[in-house]
Amino acid sequence: MSIEKTLCIIKPDAVTAGNSGNIIAHIQKEGFRILAMRMTTLSNKSASKFYEIHKGRPFYEGLVEFMSSSACVPIALEKENAIAEWRRVIGATDPAEAAPGTIRKLYAKNKGENAVHGSDSVENGLREIAFFFTEGELEDLN
Repeated sequence: MSIEKTLCIIKPDAVTAGNSGNIIAHIQKEGFRILAMRMTTLSNKSASKFYEIHKGRPFYEGLVEFMSSSACVPIALEKENAIAEWRRVIGATDPAEAAPGTIRKLYAKNKGENAVHGSDSVENGLREIAFFFTEGELEDLN
């Protein structure tokens, strides 16, 4: 196993519900190192660009609209085997199918408003982190 980076985004539903602090505490309890974090509101254009990999899928337009609806909190994380570990910690996309104690089981409303984003590969994690943070912002915290 190796040290990997992944991106978490605390999505608008969880931010609006006041669960950002709980989710950040959960991240830290699971042993992830927070490299960078900020609160931001994505424009429709930015959300479209971030999720362009899903363009053409039936959920794309709704996802872009949702992610640009209010504030979100992108967080660059680091840990050994971070991609798989983060996916385990957040649980299944549909909170009804998520394991007990996972972030989505605890804080998600439904499959569309599922509290957090998680990178699905090392390559996507690095690309997604670079979308929100410069190398300097990450290096300053090392």
